Order: sequence, then C-alpha cells, then structure tokens
Amino acid sequence: MKIFDLTLKINGFPIEKTQKVYDEILNVKEEDYAEFTETRKREIAEYHLKNNTFYRNLVGKDTFENWTDLPILNKKNLQQPIQDRLSVGYTIKNVFLNKTSGSSGDPFVFAKDKWAHALTWNSIIHKFGQYGVDNNTSYQARFYGIPLDKIGYYKERLKDLLSKRYRFPIFNLNDTFLETVLAKFKTKKFDHINGYTSSVVLFAKFLQKKNIILTDICPTLKVCLVTSEMLFDDDKKLMETQFGIPVVNEYGASELDLIAFQNPKGEWALNTETLFIEILDENNQPVPNGVEGKIVITSLYNKAHPFIRYEIGDVGIIDEKSTAKHAILKKLIGRTNDVAILPSGRKAPGLTFYYVTKSVIKDDGNVQEFIIKQHKLDTFEIEYVAKNELTETEKEEIIKAGNKYLEPNLNYIFSKKDILERTARGKLKQFQNLIG
Repeated sequence: MKIFDLTLKINGFPIEKTQKVYDEILNVKEEDYAEFTETRKREIAEYHLKNNTFYRNLVGKDTFENWTDLPILNKKNLQQPIQDRLSVGYTIKNVFLNKTSGSSGDPFVFAKDKWAHALTWNSIIHKFGQYGVDNNTSYQARFYGIPLDKIGYYKERLKDLLSKRYRFPIFNLNDTFLETVLAKFKTKKFDHINGYTSSVVLFAKFLQKKNIILTDICPTLKVCLVTSEMLFDDDKKLMETQFGIPVVNEYGASELDLIAFQNPKGEWALNTETLFIEILDENNQPVPNGVEGKIVITSLYNKAHPFIRYEIGDVGIIDEKSTAKHAILKKLIGRTNDVAILPSGRKAPGLTFYYVTKSVIKDDGNVQEFIIKQHKLDTFEIEYVAKNELTETEKEEIIKAGNKYLEPNLNYIFSKKDILERTARGKLKQFQNLIG
C-alpha cells in the first residue's frame, strides 16, 4: 500500500489528478515553453484581480497591461489576518494552511488551495525521484526541528511515521546526542538523509573525528539532501567524504515550492513547472541573465492565495545559458536582509564573513560552527562552538581577513558558546544585522 499517497488523498490533495497535469507541463516543448509560461502568468494574475480583494487593492485596479506594471508583493504586505487574503470561495477550512519559519524576520500564515499543494508534492516527488527517492518506500533520516509543545510534537511524530522518516531533533547537537544518532544509523536501513545544512554538517564533522564513513555502517544510504541554509563547497566535500554518498542541494520556500534543486548534472535547476522566477534590480526592473538581483517569484497555480511577483528576500543570479524551460540558478548569494552596513557606507553580504573566518574556522577541526552578529556599524560579534577558545594568533588571522574582505578598523568580539541559538524550527541564522 502506498501510505504516503493515501495520506495525501485522505487530506484532500488530489495527487493522482494533478500528476497528469504535472506530466503535461513536463511534456511542453522547449520552443513552446515561453508562451506557455506567459499564459499561466496572465491567467493567475487575472484570476486574483477578479477573485481576491486583497490583491486587487494592492494593485489598485482590476486589470493590467504589462507584467511589470504589477506591484512587488513582500512579506510585510502579508502580515494581516489570513481570512482577509483568501480568494472568493476559499476559507481556512478548505485550504492548506501553514506558516513561514520567520527566519527572514517577517513570519506570516499562508494558504494554498489543495490542488496547488498537490502539484507541489508532484514537483517534489519528481525531483527527489531523480536520485531514487520514493516517498512511499524510501526511509528518511531527517535532521529537522520539531515543535516542543505536546500536541505539536506528537503531530509531527505521526507525520514522520506515515511519511517513512525518522526525525533527529536538532536543537542540541552535542557529541552525546550525535552518538545516539550514529547508533540509529547502525540499526536502521535509511535510504537518504534530509535536513538543515548546518546540522548535517555537524554530523559529518562528528563522523570525521571518529574516522567513520557512514555507508560502512549503513550501506542502504543513497543520497543526502540539504536545505534551508547556505551550502559551502568545502562542507559539501566533507559530507560526501564522510557519508560516502552524493550531497544534493535544494532551495525552497514553504509558501511556494521547491525553487531550485540540484539535478544529476550538478546544475541548480530552477522550478519552471509551478513557478515563474524573476531577478530584479533595486528599481524592480528585470536584469539580464548573469546579473545578480533580488529573487521575485510567482506561484502559477495557487488560486487560494496570491503569490504574484513575490519578493522572497533572497539575492541570486540566473545562468546565462538558461532557457524558459531549463533555467539554472547560477548562484544564491544570500538574503537581502543579511547585509552588513560598514562605517564607510559599504554594504557587504553576510556571506562575506564565511571568507573572513574560513582560514581559521573551516580548516581547524576545533571550531564546529559559528554565527556573526553585527551590534554596531563597526562592531561584530563572532559566536562559536569549540572545544578550545580561539588563540590570539587565530583571532588576529580573522581580523586580518576582515581588513581584506570588509574594511580596516572594525572591532571584533569573540564569544565561545556551548550551543548556538537557532530559530524555533532549528535553523541556524549565520549572519544577523542587529542594528537594522
């Protein structure tokens, strides 16, 4: 029995009907795809202008001529009661409801109609299937957060049971806990690993210290899929070495779908089946492929709630060789709100601190993980988990790198911690601008 598919159907998600639609989308020819997408874009925008008061008020009229005339929707627009944002015919009782993690600083409740959410699952099933992962039969080792209230906790555990996955809560990944994780891999026949990047990296570092290759003790493993946080090249190499399997990077948003998924060719393939993805400059104008800008996404099938030209809060680049059907995310630079503002007026992506700390923290097994907090224009705190405190020489190396990648005369505070603060869902926010 296909328990996963059955669970979706019981909850009102027409997974078999939407599979036929999804297959039709996949079969649209390359030469017809741009026109196909234009039709889907216009249909969903016109639908919401006609049937959604919230969106019609945002646009200021009920028609549009050019796509770029439509406003950019942001997360602050959506921080109002969900019932005020639903389209005609939809209520909180007949839609899929969820809420974002708030890792961007702007959490909100969102809705998908059940047809659109079933299409999301078709998309996930298709993309995971490229690596032999089957939601009905594959057994997942899941490194995720979990609600700590009793009802939420047991609800997630039941979902895990029905979805053939075993969850490792990630709020305190010390060596004692990781020993229990390792013990589970010795006794359970996991097919794949799925989880937040930083947590899976910690497990790989733990295996490295113990000189263990994971497939030696769990030979059924096929692939590791990481999500929600930046995946750095050296972390990927470490995981592939210690796990003995390929590591695949996904990029998604719960309110939308998978946005990009690393295909077997190693390309970060954008989801052009259920989404339309734009890269815009600061004036909300489209930029050519190969140029960085903010990522703006339209959900092409969600009729319950508008996500039209929705600014997700990330910065990226689409590859120059992309086509309407086969688009590639060349680079995901980071979140727009994860930017350091320096005394000189320069703006530096929070990702820059990876290079500042790389020489000491990434090449030394002492430090397990770290986050950076900006307290003032010239003051940054580096919180880190390690067996031993950084030496004065190591601190000087970081300061020198800061002079090189950022600018001179910045102040650094080094704080050794037993554990780093994560979001309520267990995500590690690696850079935090606390001055606004």
